Amino acid sequence: MRIDVKTLPVNEILEDMAKSLNTELINRSGELSIEIPEEFGEGYIRGCSFDSGVGYVTYYCKFYRDVEIHFSISTVHPLKFIFCSEGSVGHSFQKSDKVHKIDTYQNIVVSSHGYDGHVLYFKKDILTHVSSLEIIRSIFAHRSNYDFKDLDPNLKEVFMDAISKKQFFYQGNYSIKAADLMEDINNKDYTGFLRNLYLEGKAFEMLVIQIAQYQDDANGDHLPQILRKSDIEKVDYIAKRLQSDISTNPTVESLAKEAGTNVNKLQEGFKHVYNLTVNKYMQHVKLEAAKEMLSHSEKNISEIVTSIGLNNRSYFSKIFKEKYGVSPKYFLKARTNNKEEKVED
Repeated sequence: MRIDVKTLPVNEILEDMAKSLNTELINRSGELSIEIPEEFGEGYIRGCSFDSGVGYVTYYCKFYRDVEIHFSISTVHPLKFIFCSEGSVGHSFQKSDKVHKIDTYQNIVVSSHGYDGHVLYFKKDILTHVSSLEIIRSIFAHRSNYDFKDLDPNLKEVFMDAISKKQFFYQGNYSIKAADLMEDINNKDYTGFLRNLYLEGKAFEMLVIQIAQYQDDANGDHLPQILRKSDIEKVDYIAKRLQSDISTNPTVESLAKEAGTNVNKLQEGFKHVYNLTVNKYMQHVKLEAAKEMLSHSEKNISEIVTSIGLNNRSYFSKIFKEKYGVSPKYFLKARTNNKEEKVED
């Protein structure tokens, strides 16, 4: 199955895709969404354009047949930062037969030459989650980009190449920072104007992560030796394991054994991905959950301390204040005040 896209920016890209799939294009305050019709597959394609020249498209779908999306327009194509957080996707330049596979937790940075386009390849029956940041450089150049100071020289050249004089291709090492960000975009419940602001902020945050990943990869001498996909998957597995079970306190040794790795590799992985040790990450997850409960649940402090697997209220108050700058009682008081205001209303 082939889908042809012959327009820009992202908003118009989604319109072309909706026509090819013969389905409705839903507009929620500037965020466009396509639900994949049942005869073609399941999932969705979403996207949004911003005045800065930045846009994004997110594909979260499983097609029932192999799909090729051909981006072919008679103008300069955007600079693309493409990241896959589930499944895999292929990419080729329009005039090339060489297809590059993008695995889970991997990204590519691509710029075509002249008016040459791009092709994305989705394999049938594989659930795939991939996002593409689309930067129209002629518009992006109107921002105060401060001459792209401290940016890697090769990447700086690509950003400043508004008429696409050169083809550029880079395939990165494995990272889960961008995958976490993609989950944030899907899970947050903002609507309307706030949703649009939120998405633009997340698009720029994704761009920062992708550029930082490129520069980390370019400085390979300082990379930890854990960049194989299997090791990154184990870090991701343990992170999700800790998020889903905040009431227990597993040892690093038991977590490493559960993930099928050793303690040193697991610690190195967490330091690389989260800049925290495993235990510090566990503490971070527990405190974030506690803050949420203090703000929105009916539990008192003692109940919250127990629910996050701690047994010392004084210790909890100490580490909570170190992290957030205020005591747990501050959030408890704010929750009480909000309730009283609602009652008065």
